Amino acid sequence: MKKSLLICLLVGLSFSCSDDFFDLKPQGRASLEQLSNKNGVNALLIGAYSLLDGVGAGNTGRQSTISNYVFGGISSDDAVKGTDAGDQPEQSFIEQYNWLSDNTYFLGKWWHSYDGVARANEVIQIAASPDVKDMTDAEKLQVVAEARFLRGHYHFEAKKMWNKVPFIDEKIYNAGDPNSTKVPNTDDIWAKIEDDFKFAADNLPVTQAQKGRATQWAAKSYLAKAYLFQKKWAEAKTLLDDVVKNSGKKLVANYHDNYRTTGNNNTESIMEVQFSVNDGTNGNNGNAGDNLNWPYSAGAPGRGCCGFYQPSHNLVNAFKTENGLPMIGTAADGTLDTYNNVDLPNDQGVVATATFTLDKTVPVDPRLDWTVGRRGVNFLDWGPMPGSTWIRDQAYAGPFTGKKWMYYLAEENSTTHSTSKRNVNNNYRLIKLSHVLLWLAECEVELGNLAAAQDLVNQVRNRAKTGSVQDPTVTYKVEPYPAGAFAAKGADYARNAVRMEQRLEFAMEGHRFFDLVRWGIAEKVLNKYAAEEAVAGKEPSGRTFTKRGYMAGKTFTQKNLYFPLPQDEILNSQKDGQPTLTQNPGY
Repeated sequence: MKKSLLICLLVGLSFSCSDDFFDLKPQGRASLEQLSNKNGVNALLIGAYSLLDGVGAGNTGRQSTISNYVFGGISSDDAVKGTDAGDQPEQSFIEQYNWLSDNTYFLGKWWHSYDGVARANEVIQIAASPDVKDMTDAEKLQVVAEARFLRGHYHFEAKKMWNKVPFIDEKIYNAGDPNSTKVPNTDDIWAKIEDDFKFAADNLPVTQAQKGRATQWAAKSYLAKAYLFQKKWAEAKTLLDDVVKNSGKKLVANYHDNYRTTGNNNTESIMEVQFSVNDGTNGNNGNAGDNLNWPYSAGAPGRGCCGFYQPSHNLVNAFKTENGLPMIGTAADGTLDTYNNVDLPNDQGVVATATFTLDKTVPVDPRLDWTVGRRGVNFLDWGPMPGSTWIRDQAYAGPFTGKKWMYYLAEENSTTHSTSKRNVNNNYRLIKLSHVLLWLAECEVELGNLAAAQDLVNQVRNRAKTGSVQDPTVTYKVEPYPAGAFAAKGADYARNAVRMEQRLEFAMEGHRFFDLVRWGIAEKVLNKYAAEEAVAGKEPSGRTFTKRGYMAGKTFTQKNLYFPLPQDEILNSQKDGQPTLTQNPGY
């Protein structure tokens, strides 16, 4: 106090000293009064949107990237961890179903989900404040609708990861009270997620002036997805029919147009996560969460590092066709499928300096080579993929690399960040019309409308048939299902066909594991996958080769349907000496 009085005296007799002199505002942080206006509310909303890419919640980014490549990709039959055995062992544990509650990937995803929830709640709280006087009621309503859409998304991410999770709304959330969010995870939160998406659907416009903002069609599609996870087929069908008939969205002519920068926000897109580069930032706005998932060579896209997230042999084999159709059977769980009996020719075990000519005579769906990089096949405009020189450890992780997030050589620098070629502005398509069509096909199968389901699947397959191809020297063969095929072969065949179509259409996009769980077939599919991927492969020529031996003996059990809650969060949830969060069964 004496020091304070001395300061007042030293400023001179011409200034008075009052208590306000000591009321110092926190530095580097906006105050409530600074945010209580239209600009402040919009800045908070942009902050809530900014976490959609999964980067910026205090973790590594890869733990919560929007692609969910760890949780939805390498935990499934679509992909392996890649790289080498010693890198990122926590990903290896997830890949091999050895899930422990102290794995920091689970903690990072939790942080991100609930950071997003917190940001959305702050938007809702301040938008509702009477201190915000320069916004109309209609403007406030739209802001709240966008924030509730985002809150629904972040809770949805948590729900599909852990199932039993807390729902934190703006009435519970108090930024000044850390105990406010310590609520139990014993209730099923689907109804509250639905309410957020319903509110958004009722109050959002059908279009937005700014790309990337949620619309009525995005909210309806997301609400339908929530219904699918609960098997509410009729409710989902009503919404999806509306989107198909009235949104104005349509499939783009070429499948690959959905996976390049020039196709960002196209007519098929319903909700995209926006990426940007060379925008005055350090590159984190350019898909930084996936920056490990590039070929290992300096002569490849990304210019070297780090070789993660490689397609599995099982996924590559799934693209084989017979008479233009997937090689599937009449069991809904895929146990009668034959595509994995013999492997598609590849260069596993063939050194880069050895002469190698890929057998391209085996018919495949053209979507394969827009999804996977394989030796001897064109890789965008980089020329033929050269083989193991692009792979960090082929013997460990296999011969394939991912492709959908890669850029064209001719677009390098314009579509990549100036200091990191692995940060790109190729958006992540969160929801597009092809999702809606195949979700609707699911509903039609479950409601007994097999002909309608087949028509929807065929719309997607016809686009694959007539669209552009990556390499004209490959034998591409894809056909729509012949008239009456679903009805003739029965509902289980139709289910399997719809599920296979979703796998082919959205491969390496982080959906596969969560789809297997919601379909109720994860245990059968993933145990079969682990057993088959662990043993030697065999090509049509009779050549055998080593696959992923480290998967031998790995077992997927019922507890693996959901990930363990992070142990740190259970400890941090304590109130009055007792945790409010309950661990999932089996952990």
